Amino acid sequence: MTEPLPDVRTFRLAPEVVAPLRDRLPHVALQTIDAITAEVPAYADAFAGALGSKIERAVRAALGTFLELVSRAYSPDPRSPLAPALEAAYALGRGEARNGRSLDALLAAYRVGARVSWHELAAISLSTGQPAATVAHFAELVFAYIDELSAASVAGHADELASSGRARIRHLEQLAQALLAGEPEHTVDVAARRADWSPPRTLTAVLVPEHAARTVIDLLDRRTLQLSEAGPGAQDFSVLLVPDAEGSARAAILGVLRGQNAVVGPARPWLRVKASYERAVRTLRTPGAPAKGVVDTEDHLTALVLTADPQALADLRARVLEPLSGAPEESAAKLAETLRSWLRHQGRREDVAAELFIHPQTVRYRMTRLRELYGDRLRDPEWVTSLMIALAVRES
Repeated sequence: MTEPLPDVRTFRLAPEVVAPLRDRLPHVALQTIDAITAEVPAYADAFAGALGSKIERAVRAALGTFLELVSRAYSPDPRSPLAPALEAAYALGRGEARNGRSLDALLAAYRVGARVSWHELAAISLSTGQPAATVAHFAELVFAYIDELSAASVAGHADELASSGRARIRHLEQLAQALLAGEPEHTVDVAARRADWSPPRTLTAVLVPEHAARTVIDLLDRRTLQLSEAGPGAQDFSVLLVPDAEGSARAAILGVLRGQNAVVGPARPWLRVKASYERAVRTLRTPGAPAKGVVDTEDHLTALVLTADPQALADLRARVLEPLSGAPEESAAKLAETLRSWLRHQGRREDVAAELFIHPQTVRYRMTRLRELYGDRLRDPEWVTSLMIALAVRES
């Protein structure tokens, strides 16, 4: 089993071992930089440019910190030389993430730096007569130190990614809120730039249960915006704003949602997606809309129009059904149901009977009664239109 590397915080070398190494530190630093430049192409430009002198100082500081660390008496003091070195490595990892780079180049530079600096330092130690055991022990300390720095950089890189990821998610949510609130165009544009989000041509509002939102959004366009809570009228739903979901793309979205309870609004220019959201919410609350499965608002346009002003519809219903007010409640309900079916089927008695599961003679009897109650109004186009509208949507 491989022995673990020593703790660079506790192992110490004698001052006489470290002194010649410190004298040759500038040379070791230059050799290390040359090797990293040659073997890690990602850093060649950085060393050659304006950052070159800064990086050279950083390499010298790291080597100097190491020599100071292995030559001083052990102390739990947090101000030990290792603390600033780890802070610098952590910041370096964050900087790589901030610049959109992976850790591959940085970790490769650490490995090259460890190998070259160890080779140079070992050669100096041997030239000054240090025994092989001391040199071998010194090698362990070099690689333990590099492991500490690498781990700090990995932590910094991960923290920066997590932090920037959380910040972007927050900015995307703020953009979705601005869109659904109908904020002015310049406000939404600023929010889109802050979130690093490229506007599509259109957006489509989709309501899905909160527990299913994460699963669904992973199957959609990566630019899809999400708002965890839809708000009044759609409690327990999340809002997804899906880019460019028209035509065949809409059919694909409906397919992705199959098996979910969802409401899909119409596609609208992206700055006007609030209208798509409002239609989806209204459809969710429209009497007669399916309670489960995928609901396409395009299939419920008639009901949406008829229920746009619920009080007006109720008043119209009361006016056109007034001739039935004198009949017993149960009888009036059956007559209204028959009249609705008669209008839908344009007076075809057999079709009315099939829809209502009654005998055609019963249809004939009820229609005779309705003609008695309504008189010529059943032949008046205006009255027929009002009746069709009033009876088109069943009372909830």
